[in-house]
Amino acid sequence: MTSKERMLTALEGKKPDRLPVTIHQWQPYHLKHYMQGMTDVEANGACGLDASITVYEELPAESCNWRVDTAIEKKDGYFVTRYQIVTPEGTLTTAEGTNDMTTWVMEPLIKKQEDIHLLRKYRPIPRLDRKAVWKTYDALGDGGILRTFVCGKQGGCWQDACELFGVENLILAAFDDPEWVTEFLEILLEQKLSYIEENLGGLPLDLVETGGGAASNTVISSALHEQFCLPYDRIMHDALHRLGFRTVYHTCGGMTKLPHLIRQNHCDASETLSPVGVGGDIATDGDARNLYEALHPYVALIGGMDQINLLEKGSPEQIEKEVEHLFDLYGRDGGYILSASDHFFQAPPENLKCFARAAAKFTYANTAL
Repeated sequence: MTSKERMLTALEGKKPDRLPVTIHQWQPYHLKHYMQGMTDVEANGACGLDASITVYEELPAESCNWRVDTAIEKKDGYFVTRYQIVTPEGTLTTAEGTNDMTTWVMEPLIKKQEDIHLLRKYRPIPRLDRKAVWKTYDALGDGGILRTFVCGKQGGCWQDACELFGVENLILAAFDDPEWVTEFLEILLEQKLSYIEENLGGLPLDLVETGGGAASNTVISSALHEQFCLPYDRIMHDALHRLGFRTVYHTCGGMTKLPHLIRQNHCDASETLSPVGVGGDIATDGDARNLYEALHPYVALIGGMDQINLLEKGSPEQIEKEVEHLFDLYGRDGGYILSASDHFFQAPPENLKCFARAAAKFTYANTAL
């Protein structure tokens, strides 16, 4: 099988020729400092991994009713980008910090409840660079699968709202003013559905990522998830299915209390199966088996590998042992893509090659059953 065939077979819940193995997105920092400036497609090939390539490049989408002014300043070894967004009915501000590795929100965009109406009235729907998608598709070939996001700082509506308003603020509002939170989420859902309809049709995408860590059960309760995540996730996944796309629900953080809700949101795959060492709540083999039994074979599974303590810091022997362990926990009946649970920045290439070699040893006797 090619890498693409192998991964698609697993996403269908079946057994490919061998265990698929990948990572969750190459970071520019790692490509620059550890992979001699390769592209993400080239880096997968160099390490022997089945590629899982995410492409999401926006074209300018400003309008006369949504004018964005930016100012950048350097501060304590990182950069701060301040945004001022001018609309006919008021001005919004936000700020992001950026260093060599990542970007984070320093000042949320939504500060007052009435600000959400400026989003509804004036924020333009982002435009995906479709040419970039096709270019990446051509470069990838049969080396793996092509993924993208739904617009926003996070794919899920609740998770996106957390970025725009602040996690703590939104949790408090969920108790103090649930009607406002519902209205906020409906605005974001409407814009995400418009984005899907206007941008994704006809593209050669194998998987569309939704969700995000703010809906994990280490951040909110399963009751809040059911009320403020599940209804919107389901509608978005159904919209993506109507266009022929598979979906993967990303739950970095705790997910052991959510499998019944993940099954209900109509996703095709669930990630990240994060162990406690990277902020998840899969602490024991019992936790992993319970999660597996609740989700398999209803959705495919992706993830499981501790990208910090093993891929960055572990020995080859430790990596090989954990690959075998994860295959035993999640992979013996197919429907599983072994992957780093989330981002890494300092993994030695030799460890990534070891990761790929170890996974290649685990084959399936009855291919695609």
